[in-house]
Order: sequence, then structure tokens, then C-alpha cells
Amino acid sequence: MTLNIIGLGLKDEKSITEEGLQKVKNSDILYLETYTSKLTNATIEDLEKHYGKKIIPADRDVVEKKAEDTILKDAETKETSFLVIGDPFSATTHMDLFQRAKEKNIEVNIINNVSIINAIGIVGLELYKYGKITSIPFENENVKTPYDVFMKNKNIGLHTLFLLDLRPEEDRWMTCKQAVEFLIKNGLSEEEQVISCAQIGSNSPIIKVSKAKDVEEIKEIPQCLIIPGNLHFIEEELLEKF
Repeated sequence: MTLNIIGLGLKDEKSITEEGLQKVKNSDILYLETYTSKLTNATIEDLEKHYGKKIIPADRDVVEKKAEDTILKDAETKETSFLVIGDPFSATTHMDLFQRAKEKNIEVNIINNVSIINAIGIVGLELYKYGKITSIPFENENVKTPYDVFMKNKNIGLHTLFLLDLRPEEDRWMTCKQAVEFLIKNGLSEEEQVISCAQIGSNSPIIKVSKAKDVEEIKEIPQCLIIPGNLHFIEEELLEKF
């Protein structure tokens, strides 16, 4: 049969595209990937109520290790949809699922949606001036890559977007303050300008510009961090709003 990999966007049950919604309504089985992000204004119960269908939560273990016995097995004989917060391919784990489905000759439909990578434009920095994106994990005592990526971007004047670790099953969400503390330990100047962001894509995104040493704890989730590179005067004017 078919596997539909459907982006839900970032906000709530209504952020899905019309094409995606029609695929959902025609599906026999729905899975929701639960480990790479979180909708800012909706729960799985909200999705089920809006779509009128039961949704099976799929954690990392299901998607990466047990897909052949669950998602892909269902897709071989039934119309199956795999729901992804954001866009289907913002996380490489979803590309792996796509490839495995293709290897089994399962028809795959991709329905795109907004992700943090383009929604982050709301802070006022030009999207084409971002360098390599990096992530900061919880277990980071001997991790150097995030800071190294930042320095490479900084040396050529590019902005750096840091995606922060999250473990929804444990209700653990890395904050911008924790991320900045990690970066300072690895060499970031306390005077560096940083942008703390939370609930990007929602009706009330939180954006705070400060020096690294002055970053405050934000309770809203999910969060991400930006360190600007060389700023155009228009970017500077836009950041002054925050």
C-alpha cells in the first residue's frame, strides 16, 4: 500500500496542510513521531479529536529499530501515515525511514510543512546568512562539536542556530540558559550577543536578545538558541525589538 510522511507544522492540530489532512482522513493507521520536537499548542489528544482517528505514539526505538515490525509492516498492506512535527525531513531519522520504505517497494508520499529552519526567520535575521546548524545534547561533558561549528560560522560571518536536546518521555527540555552555560564552558565569550527563543511557530513566540552572561531562564518549550554573525543594519534594527 502506501506510507505518507506528513509534516504537521509547529503549532497545533490546524497547522497541517490541506493535502496532509486529506491523507490523514484516508489513512487506516496513524503514527505520531514523539521524540524530535513538540507542538507548541496541542497534544496528541487534540490531534485525535480534530482528525477523528486514533494515533499511535512512535518513540525513537519504534522508528529507528522496530519500524519493520510496526510502521513499515502496516504500510505494506494498509494506508499508513507517519506524522512529524515540523517538516518530514528536518530530522535525518525520517530520511532513514523513507529509504527503508523504498527498499521494501512501499509507495511513499511526502507532505511538507513549516519547520524551525524557516520559522526562525521571525527573529529578523536573513535566512541565507545562517551557517551550519548544530545541536547540543544533554550528555555533553566531552562534546566539542557545537562550539566548533559556531566558531567556523563566526569566522565567515554567518549566524548559528543551535537545536537543543529534548526527551519528551522524561519531560526533559534543554533551555537556552543551559545551552549558553555549556558554550561558555567551551570558550564562548560572556559578552557574545545571543538570541534565546521559545515556542517559535506559535501565536506568542518568545525572543530575547542579550549578552551570553545575561541569559535568563525561560520556562516555555521547546527552545532554540541563535548566535548572530555579521549583522546588516536592517537585521540590527529588527533585533532591537527584542
